[in-house]
Amino acid sequence: MEISVVIPTYNRYGVLKRAIHSVLAQTHKPKEIIIIDDGSNDKTSQIIKEFPKLNYYYQENAGVSSARNLGIKYSKSKWIAFLDSDDEWHKDKLQEHIFFHKQHPQVLMSYTDEKWMRDDKEVKLPKKFHKVGGEIFCECLSHCIIAPSATLISKDLLDDIGNFDESLEVCEDYDLWLRVAIQNSIGLIDKKLITKYGGCEDQLSMKYWGMDRFRVLSLEKILSNSKFNNKTHYDSLVKTLVQKYELLKKGAIKHNKTSDIKLYEEKLKYLN
Repeated sequence: MEISVVIPTYNRYGVLKRAIHSVLAQTHKPKEIIIIDDGSNDKTSQIIKEFPKLNYYYQENAGVSSARNLGIKYSKSKWIAFLDSDDEWHKDKLQEHIFFHKQHPQVLMSYTDEKWMRDDKEVKLPKKFHKVGGEIFCECLSHCIIAPSATLISKDLLDDIGNFDESLEVCEDYDLWLRVAIQNSIGLIDKKLITKYGGCEDQLSMKYWGMDRFRVLSLEKILSNSKFNNKTHYDSLVKTLVQKYELLKKGAIKHNKTSDIKLYEEKLKYLN
């Protein structure tokens, strides 16, 4: 089972080396490691001197979705594993994916549990990030429970549903996993096989306020473009949209944003 590892990065030369070392330490070695430098102006371009067997590509800054999609385009394997440059894999991660997919050949995407670190201390995951596997579309609606670094996905599946949506500045992973889950089972490897390091100011989750604004864009797109063979999926998506519209409307009222209040009132009226 050949795997291409895609690592997008932007001005993270120091932690990028940690991520690469965690791939090189895997008990199952990937076919290739692809670094997509999304317009860095630090020392990132020097990474190829330290790791000459990497496939390094530079692009003008276009965002993490564009970087991941470029990595998918250049990949030579049937399976893609994503790794964010500030995350780290545990040594058996890829081997555990291979074992899972040999046991479940019909499943075209799997992910693992994760460990969170902040200020050198492990942080307990909130209950809302509890991991589930199988038919998990409804569980994925409220927020993103799947970390990109935790995933392995078939390139055939990406060809079928499309890559990351480059129009979304954030929540692009939430959007893709929903598009997978609406028609496909997603396997869970119930082991903590990645470490995520929090607290960096340049992390996208820290950079943007009101993340639900972007989740709403994804949900609206899926509602308009998807065929719902499962009524529960449709009803759950609409219910989630109503909840998020209500929250965004409350925020608009709090900050006296008249145009936003009117916008969400119209959206609620349409759904109700």
